[in-house]
Amino acid sequence: MTEPQVTTLQNGLRIVSVDMPGLETAAVGVWVDAGARRESARLNGISHLLEHMAFKGTKRRSALAIVEQIETVGGHLNAYTSRECTAYVARVLKEDVPLAIDILADIVQHATMPEDELKRERDVVMQEIAQVHDTPDDLVFDLFQDTAFPDQPLGRSILGTPDSVGGFSRDILIDYMAKHYSASRMVVAAAGRVDHDVLVQLCGEAFEALPQRSNSEFEPAAYRGGDTRRDQPLEQVHLVLGFNGVAYHDPEYYAQQVLSTTLGGGMSSRLFQEVREKRGLAYSVYSFAASYLDGGLFGIYAGAGADHTRELVPVICGEVVKIAHSVSNDELDRARAQLKASLLMSLESPSARCEQLSRHMLIFGRPIPAREIIERIDAVDADALTRSARRLIEGERPTVTALGPVAGVEPYEKIAARLA
Repeated sequence: MTEPQVTTLQNGLRIVSVDMPGLETAAVGVWVDAGARRESARLNGISHLLEHMAFKGTKRRSALAIVEQIETVGGHLNAYTSRECTAYVARVLKEDVPLAIDILADIVQHATMPEDELKRERDVVMQEIAQVHDTPDDLVFDLFQDTAFPDQPLGRSILGTPDSVGGFSRDILIDYMAKHYSASRMVVAAAGRVDHDVLVQLCGEAFEALPQRSNSEFEPAAYRGGDTRRDQPLEQVHLVLGFNGVAYHDPEYYAQQVLSTTLGGGMSSRLFQEVREKRGLAYSVYSFAASYLDGGLFGIYAGAGADHTRELVPVICGEVVKIAHSVSNDELDRARAQLKASLLMSLESPSARCEQLSRHMLIFGRPIPAREIIERIDAVDADALTRSARRLIEGERPTVTALGPVAGVEPYEKIAARLA
């Protein structure tokens, strides 16, 4: 596999690609530095709705023509919105990369936002919002985010609310796109069978209508933590216990990734073994470490029957406290091996490689070589891991969210005391 190549056009658009010889396909996409945390309360959900509307017609193509053209060559289009970016991605045969670039450039520069399509997509997003509220293991994470980062963009739902989404007009969408979709805040990434020089030429022609710069400020993350519980007639209690995490640039970023893997990242992890295998308290239990440009969250999710909840929470807290004091070399070796294998396996997928390149460019301004990431993972020793765990429990107050028959979940202050 060749090394990634990076080119910045005169208008500020960054193009990154890696050629993967032997493949017949390519993944190519546009990543925009504009996600849910760029939104005010009034505009909550607009990034996600805009992602939907970009496919609903341009000055050159109808909504049907967009999907017909890509599917005629056997390709497919996808998109997603996160808290920090919006992505539009195509997967095509190698000879169809020019078509993919043309369509992607068209929808992010020339979307027309027809009123009839807007009405339909507002209704579709309303159904998405309703679906989350009917899916407790999704809803509990929205509650967790809001409790950790209350009254700020980073804590709000990516989908928005029925009230906010219902208020978005065509003019508001077009204004938001003009404000945030600029060349300096976009990355075009490609992986698979691609020629970088050809890609640069295609992008130089296709993205010439982009404005060069736009405002890139956002409200800083302000973790607060706290307690949110909703008593609902469900079969299980869905619980998330979490802490103030670290940003991408934090020196302890890799230590926290290794910590998460050791604590609850696989079937050999401490939480899985203690909670599920030894005690049978929960079918699903895992930990996660989510980072942002200026903050992060570390959390543990468990779904358990109401009769197991009283025992479950103390066990989870106990495992968190234990790992802050000691970790075995075998555990550490296993966790590092899992992370390195996951990284190297992802390099064999054009889609995953494309995603990785784009994220590196948006976050770090350069593609980070796999060998550098592996060195940083290997540098996490037992002291670094336990220090990272102590940082969690000795920092700001924890975040607790619970959904379902929550009567058996201990009071917040008792949970916090267990973590002291």
